[in-house]
Amino acid sequence: MFIDMHVHPAFYEPINADTEEGVRKEQLRHDVLDIHLNGIAPMEHIFNQMACAGLDYLCLLPQDYRSKYGEPIVSNEEIRRLVDLAPDRLIGFAGVDPLEKDAADTLEYAFEVLKLKGLKLHPSAQHFYPSDETVGQLAAIYDLCEKYRKPIIFHSGLSWEPDAISKYSAPLEFEELASKRPGLKICLAHFGWPWVQEAAMLMLKYPNVYADTGILYFDNAWEFYRKVFTQDIPVTWIDRSLRHQVMFGSNNPRFEQIRMADAITGLGLRDSTLELIKGENAVEFLGGL
Repeated sequence: MFIDMHVHPAFYEPINADTEEGVRKEQLRHDVLDIHLNGIAPMEHIFNQMACAGLDYLCLLPQDYRSKYGEPIVSNEEIRRLVDLAPDRLIGFAGVDPLEKDAADTLEYAFEVLKLKGLKLHPSAQHFYPSDETVGQLAAIYDLCEKYRKPIIFHSGLSWEPDAISKYSAPLEFEELASKRPGLKICLAHFGWPWVQEAAMLMLKYPNVYADTGILYFDNAWEFYRKVFTQDIPVTWIDRSLRHQVMFGSNNPRFEQIRMADAITGLGLRDSTLELIKGENAVEFLGGL
């Protein structure tokens, strides 16, 4: 089982209509995500990419920044539409903007009616500290995730998106949340890079904290993974202590899945640890497929 837990489907063909409105929405997605060279991808291309990388499932993440842009960048309904095209290959997460008054209602609908598997939040882009439950609908959102036993993937660390402020997503900003809500599973996307040791510290201290490997900001995949996972973090930290809390993620389409899938296998991890990272931890995080 090989699962990519961090995929952005903003440029998948089925949610990009060849209309004036579709062109407007596509341009908004390019501008907000700061991704300008990617074209619209037919689903056949997506499935071919999966086959080349050996992937069985993709976890599709929406983006809801309505308080900034007046509309979701990728909506929950669009995620549901994509998942329905290939439920044997695609996993859908929900998105809400905690600063919107109807955020909790939107999330409950996403869990109850759309049957989405978890929640994605982006503190840097949405401008909130994840442990400050006085912000907007954040406390109600966390309550719903606990009620429905749904995990949260948080952006953490660097974001290339415009007006995404890194201070909101530094790993230490998640500690109070992890401590106060031990039954809530949270994933620090991108391993909190460049604060990877802080992310590892939280994972060591809190078993409800996970991280994904969707990091590749310099060099090539192998060189960057070697730097992060054998020097910044000794490979033994993962192989011995964090092996049940790391999940494979690519951050596609910003980075190519096949290069990162190849790189993760060359770090010298035990085969049993690789199996956990490639899929078993994701199944546990999700509460099943």
